[in-house]
Formats: sequence, structure tokens, C-alpha cells
Amino acid sequence: MSERLISQKAVSDHVGVDYFEHRQLRKGAAGWVLLAGLGIAYVISGDFAGWNFGLAQAGWGGMLVATVLVATMYTAMVFSLAELSSTIPAAGGGYAFARRAFGPFVGFLTGTAILLEYAIAPAAVAVFIGAYCDSLFGVGGWPVSLAFYSLFVGIHLFGVGEALRLMLIITAIAAGALLVFALAMLPKFSASHLFDIPTTDAIGASRFLPFGYLGIWGAIPYAMWFFLAIEGVPLAAEETRDPKRDLPRGMIAGMFVLLAFATLILILGPGGAGSAVIMKSGDPLVVALNHAYGGSTWVSRFISVVGMAGLIASFFSVIFAYSRQVFALSRAGYLPRCLSLTGRRKTPYLALIIPGLFGFLLSLTGKGDLLILMSVFGATVSYVLVMASHIALRIREPQLERPYRTPGGVVTSGIALVLALAAMVAGFLVDTTVVLYAMAFYAAMIAYFLLYSRHHLIAQAPEEEFAAIRQAEAELAGGESP
Repeated sequence: MSERLISQKAVSDHVGVDYFEHRQLRKGAAGWVLLAGLGIAYVISGDFAGWNFGLAQAGWGGMLVATVLVATMYTAMVFSLAELSSTIPAAGGGYAFARRAFGPFVGFLTGTAILLEYAIAPAAVAVFIGAYCDSLFGVGGWPVSLAFYSLFVGIHLFGVGEALRLMLIITAIAAGALLVFALAMLPKFSASHLFDIPTTDAIGASRFLPFGYLGIWGAIPYAMWFFLAIEGVPLAAEETRDPKRDLPRGMIAGMFVLLAFATLILILGPGGAGSAVIMKSGDPLVVALNHAYGGSTWVSRFISVVGMAGLIASFFSVIFAYSRQVFALSRAGYLPRCLSLTGRRKTPYLALIIPGLFGFLLSLTGKGDLLILMSVFGATVSYVLVMASHIALRIREPQLERPYRTPGGVVTSGIALVLALAAMVAGFLVDTTVVLYAMAFYAAMIAYFLLYSRHHLIAQAPEEEFAAIRQAEAELAGGESP
């Protein structure tokens, strides 16, 4: 079914003022520093666990190549998102950008992909938290996952300002732990440790690429764990003091911090302990320290305790992200409208609780590496659609007010688009079955949109109003809106 046909058949419901009175977020809760902290918090758990599974796919050399490609993609994408978020500052984030560029169907596809990413990412992080708790206290599994989901969903229910400030403190502690780890591993670094995985007989295999050329592709989803979810910063647009100024500054600052951490961890972790030692570990930094120093030390115990802050920061912040994505899609009618209801403290309580229950159940599988793949699949789909939206809006609406403009324009977003397509393909190389599960979720959501929600969109929702303005401008100009 074409986008034009879907747009023509979509029906916008007009609702009363009281509809939005029960769906209000707290305005002005975040400046650019909190937004930078949010961006780092989304991602920082990836420095503590998850990325190392890429070593098992490609060895250190292949993981290095994959990380360089992924870092290029995310840097280009962040610059593109900085423009889009300053131009269309709405809680829908990527869904709002695609809605403006391509209409309701592509907007919904983008929002669903982002929802898939953010609903599953905390489940993967919960698995890694359980692994750290098990190594530290001897207790892991579902009790830990349930406790963390209950605690941090509860904090978000209390209020966004309080949640973001607490998250910034936790993130700062986690960043300090990463610096301590880097300093501790520096004296143990040896280039030979990087290449201690035996060479296989794969095509192109060498000491640098022990699993051959295809290993690089297999490592891409895990290299993304160094940066995955930084694109969630625009979801805070309606709770930001000055979104046109603060969103670009916060997102770009956060990205540069993440690039520095990825460089330190990728080099000093395997370089201090050996790639083979940590490539399948649920708590690779602790394992690396213990191996490098011949047993448990105060540094490894410190990382075990304080390093939990990194996992907690990402877990905590991604809960924020999925709730705002659900809130925006629900408020506009793409998901059941009850999910966007906000309470006395201006927090979307059902959008926090229901995806949290879903994530908790997924965490019971204990398959952190496979949950990463499902999350990455949703992410890469959204990246492709959002970067295409950046290009389309630059071409179709050059007159649109852009408080921040992407360096390089469509060339920058085009680079991110091509690399995102490559990353999407990479997920199939690791585990096709898991990606098929993700696609099944996607198919069910599309069916809901086609059969029901596209007939009941809310005309006054911010994301819909952005599109309505575009249509009105096109009609005034004597054109036709797509």
C-alpha cells in the first residue's frame, strides 16, 4: 500500500482541551548539561558489558574495524539529529521527523522501530546487571531484574527532574569507574594480548582478522553497543528548557565523550588481559582486571561495585526513553490512547509500567547477547528511516527554519544512511532467528496501525500539527502534500 493511499485514508480525530490536560509532561526540566548526561547514560553500560561479544565474532582487529565504521555512522547521525531535533522539537523524536518527511505510515514504522530498540535494551542491561550482582554478591537472575525494574520505574514515576538529576550523578560515578579501569590496565597493556585469538580457516583470516572478513560484519551489532541509544536524546524535547539550542549542544557533547570512552575500553581492555579472556564474559572489565593482576584486587572490587553504576545509568535512562516514545505514539493515536495518560507529577505512568513488565519478562531469558541483536535491529531500522527523513526534508523543504544545520548537509546523513543499512544486514549474520522474532513484533504493530490506529489519529498532537502545517503551506503554495 502506497504512502499516499495511507495518508488519504488516515482519519484525524479532533479532541477537547481536557485530552491534553491529562497528557502533559513537565516543561523546562532539562538544560544541555542534563541532556548530555542523558545521552551518555543511555549508552555507558555498553562500555561495561556487551561490546566484548564482538571479539568472539571478529577478533580484536575485526572489532576495531567494526567500531570505526559504527563510530563514523553515529557521529554523522548525531550531527543530522541535532538539526532535526532543533527543527522539530517534539517528544516523538525520530517518529516526528519521519512523520513530517514521509507521512503517518513511515512515521509509525520509525516509532515502532525505536520502541523495539528501547523496550528490549533495558532487558539486555538487566541481564548484565544480574551477572555483575552474581559475581559480586552471589545473587543474580530474576530477583535482581525485578528489583531493578521496580525501583527505577518507581523513581521515574516520581518525577522527570528528579530522575534526570539522579541519573546524571550515577553517570558521573560510572564515568569515573571507566577512567580508573583505564589507568589500572595501562601498565598491563601489550599489543600481543590484542591478537591472542587463534586464527581460523575463514576467508581472509589472519592474526589481525582471526575470523576473516565476514567477522567484521558479525561484530557490528556489538560495536554499536558503544553508542546505541545516543539518538534517544531528542525524546526529551518537550521537557527541555530551550530545545532549539540545548538539544544539539547536549547530543554532540555526549557523543564526543562516548567516542573517548569507546577508544579507551576497546584498546585497554583486551590489550591488558587478552581478547580471548573477555570475549564471552558477562562482566568483561572485572574479568580483565582479575586476569591481568592474577586475581581479585581492590581495583577489580571497586569496578565490580562502582561499575554497576554504568549499567544502572543506562538501565535508568532507557526506561525514560521507552516511556517517552510510547507516550508520543499514544498521544497521537498510533498506540492505545490510555498509554499517554500522565499523573499528578506529569509522568506517563502506563507508558513506564507496561513496557517495563514486557522488558522484565524478556530479561528472564538471560540471553543478553541475543537481546542486544533484537535491540540493534530496531535501532538500525529507525536509523535508516530517520536519515532518509533528514535528506528528504533538506530537498523538499529547504526553507524550513533550522536553528542548527548539519555540517556537510545531506552528505553527512547519507553516510550515516549507508552505514545503517550495512548494520541492519549485519544482524542477520549473527543470529537470523532472533532478528525474525523482532520482525514478527514489527509485523504485529504494522497490522495494528493498518487495521485500526491510522483511522484514529489525534489531529492536535504536536507531531501531527507539524505535518498539518506542512500540508497547509503546500496548499497555499498551490502544491500537493505527499
